Amino acid sequence: MRMLQGLVFAFFSCLIHSNAYAISIVYQGFECLNAVNTEDPTPDNGTPVQSKFEVIEDSGDGIYRLNLTGGIPRFVSNDRTVCIDKATAIGYSGIPGDVLPQPLDAIDATGYFDGEELIIVTSSLYTDLSARRNPFSSFTTSFIFPFTNTLIFKFNSAASSFRLKKVVRNRGFVHTSGSTNSITPFFETVLPSFNKEAQDKPVILTPLSTIEYKLEK
Repeated sequence: MRMLQGLVFAFFSCLIHSNAYAISIVYQGFECLNAVNTEDPTPDNGTPVQSKFEVIEDSGDGIYRLNLTGGIPRFVSNDRTVCIDKATAIGYSGIPGDVLPQPLDAIDATGYFDGEELIIVTSSLYTDLSARRNPFSSFTTSFIFPFTNTLIFKFNSAASSFRLKKVVRNRGFVHTSGSTNSITPFFETVLPSFNKEAQDKPVILTPLSTIEYKLEK
């Protein structure tokens, strides 16, 4: 066991120091049928997708910068159904001049590996892109949802894979509303945690199904 853990460490280090950023962990699944409802893990069985974390930098002390493509597994309590969530897990990006935020194909993530457990943290922003307008105002805006996911894996030495043990998921809420003609031109609603209700706590999830990420190079 210890030898295999050491080999994984050596494997990571060898690839990084040789500038061959090709090591990754991959889970095969199907994209979520309901793109944005994190309480619905129903898969679109016609759309296969890979959830892939690829190492892009060794930051030392077991910390790695990663690139996430495809999305991350979505599941809920007391249900074995699993799909891969791209819409909220990877999210959108946009700056003034681009007209509307655009969906991303990949985001950065950060991982910590101690030879037995791998912890990965991802952060993303999702917007519904819909302009919400007060009937008596010309002021328009959109909802923005910050998402943070912490994935905790156990290294499976026999299969050279990482089994997903827990996911800590949190959704925030950001919204601006108001009128350009009023004394107070706008109101900002900012809630760091808004999972099922306002001021909610982050959700801690344990998958009932086995979710295994294969180590690849």
